[in-house]
Amino acid sequence: MLTTVIGAFPKPAFLKITDWFNASGGTDTTNPTKFYNEEIKRMGSEADKIFLKAAREVIIDQEECGIDILTDGEVRRENYIHYHCRHLEGVDFDTLTEKVARTGNYKCWLPTITNKIKAKEEFLVSEWKLNQSQTSKPVKVTIPGPMTITDTIANTHYTSDEEMGNDLAVAINVEIKRLVSAGCKYIQVDEPLFARKPDNALAFGIKNLEKCFDGINQENVERITHICCGYPDKLDAVNYPKAPLDSYKKIAKALDDSIIDSVSIEDAHRHNDLSLLKDYTKTKVIFGLIKIANSKIESEEEITVRLNEALKFIAKEQLIAAPDCGLGHLSRGLAISKLKVMSSAVKKFN
Repeated sequence: MLTTVIGAFPKPAFLKITDWFNASGGTDTTNPTKFYNEEIKRMGSEADKIFLKAAREVIIDQEECGIDILTDGEVRRENYIHYHCRHLEGVDFDTLTEKVARTGNYKCWLPTITNKIKAKEEFLVSEWKLNQSQTSKPVKVTIPGPMTITDTIANTHYTSDEEMGNDLAVAINVEIKRLVSAGCKYIQVDEPLFARKPDNALAFGIKNLEKCFDGINQENVERITHICCGYPDKLDAVNYPKAPLDSYKKIAKALDDSIIDSVSIEDAHRHNDLSLLKDYTKTKVIFGLIKIANSKIESEEEITVRLNEALKFIAKEQLIAAPDCGLGHLSRGLAISKLKVMSSAVKKFN
């Protein structure tokens, strides 16, 4: 059984850049993109060296925890959505529009789509090459998906979310093809909005997700999607809004029928009825076993019990162990401790 992480990792203290997880107001900050450009300018010509140093530290931490499929911790990103949007034509970061986000949970000022979305010059390929050169293990690239970008950006150009999602998918596909050509084997398109809006996921979201991977076959790359069901705005929050509990079940068969190779779901912070795993007859499941916004460290026994429960419904060869979501809310020490426990528990199944 392999292990992986989802995306974000605690940013090293020397990296003086806006962090979505620790912003004023928490993850629901009203101006999530406000300071990023100024911070990059202050780093000057040393920016790339500083980012590579941060990525190297994150990669080494994951290696020492026994993780098989790594990420760079998304160290360059103020948040995983808007960073990608900065590299798309048609998105204006100087024109901010107030929008109600997270299915009505809060208001914020967001960059605005003012023209047709198109891909620009590559940006993830050069990052991935640098990060992959730091390790012999595979480094996964994470990308926000069309439905999720649509919900986390303002729009004055498109007349429907489906149309906007189509153009976003086409632009994402350009960057994914560049990554595949460069040799990247693990590419993850995050679609947490599938859990918030399962009907939209079934109507057009999964179709646009597949479009992100258009022309990419299984021999070249693992096509992954991550679907979280609720992100708290701070560590140890309790009653934060979550997606409906039956959302994963609603979309499972459609995802299994899609071209996606691996589907990442959360299970640690809110247990699912694991009979839903029976709907994945050919798709791998990246299974959340670590709470990503709770300071309590899971025990090996807790993780072992949940894995055994999952294996009642899905083959071991289809299961990949992971945290629920990104680890950015945690301290470095907590993140490392939790990953080590998870890796140790998984060894019992290999």
